[in-house]
Amino acid sequence: MSHDFTQYLPDPAADPQPDLDPSFVFDFTAYDEPDDDTQRWSTWLSVEPLCRGPEPRPDWVVTSQAALDTELGILKTGKEADAYLLERAVPGSDAVGESVVMVAKRYRSTEHRTFHRAASYTEGRSVKRSRDQRALKRKSTWGKVVATSEWAVSEWDALKRCWSLGLPVPYPVQIDGTEILMEWITDEDGESAPRLAQTRPEPALLASYFDQLREALATMAGHGIVHGDLSAYNLLAAGERLVIIDLPQIVDLTGNVNGMDFLMRDCANVAGWFRSRGLPVDEQELFGELMAHAF
Repeated sequence: MSHDFTQYLPDPAADPQPDLDPSFVFDFTAYDEPDDDTQRWSTWLSVEPLCRGPEPRPDWVVTSQAALDTELGILKTGKEADAYLLERAVPGSDAVGESVVMVAKRYRSTEHRTFHRAASYTEGRSVKRSRDQRALKRKSTWGKVVATSEWAVSEWDALKRCWSLGLPVPYPVQIDGTEILMEWITDEDGESAPRLAQTRPEPALLASYFDQLREALATMAGHGIVHGDLSAYNLLAAGERLVIIDLPQIVDLTGNVNGMDFLMRDCANVAGWFRSRGLPVDEQELFGELMAHAF
């Protein structure tokens, strides 16, 4: 005896789920896995919340889980880290908040990088875990791993702190291990902003740059912060705006016994450059002004 089971099948013309709550309905788009070694899925949701940039975040930060990270090429090589351009974008979208080009700064392993006078920079710093602190002192294999990540964490913390103080630094998007994603600073034409050392600004702009820098350094000194390696090579000329970069060696002005020496050296480096471009500034006067803000 045969049975006709078609009577139990739903009617295609009828509403398949007439009582479905609309709040449970959402659009879904499937994407193919990246087949290029220059691409990966966005790591935004892969890192802990504390590893993401401070709020309120700029509207250009891409937080979509559907975004792809695409390597666009190297921007700069350095002794301690290399900087790459990286696009984070939702495929097929160019809307604000769904497509942006950032800088990916990646610190090298201890075998391939050297920090100049690293011990003098880290004077007064502490490592959260005692195990890591012991490993650093012994210079063990694990200690070398900790040392590499500590420099990335140091710059990450410095960027967050400086950004929160309103200082002219790139916005820190996220940190993942030894990789920091941050704002790409561009000039008026949308190209990478040149380092101040590469520019020859007119007298009015030159004076404006120095005023901006003096104000930023005063704010830093007032909060006990010293760049530690400041020069015209660690400043970007983004049109009429000056931006401070490269902050892994940031120094505590009072907690580090070399703090004042580093501040004096920063003042001498930048004052010398501005004088070479025709602006009469004195490093001793700048140092005295900054110290007045510090105490």
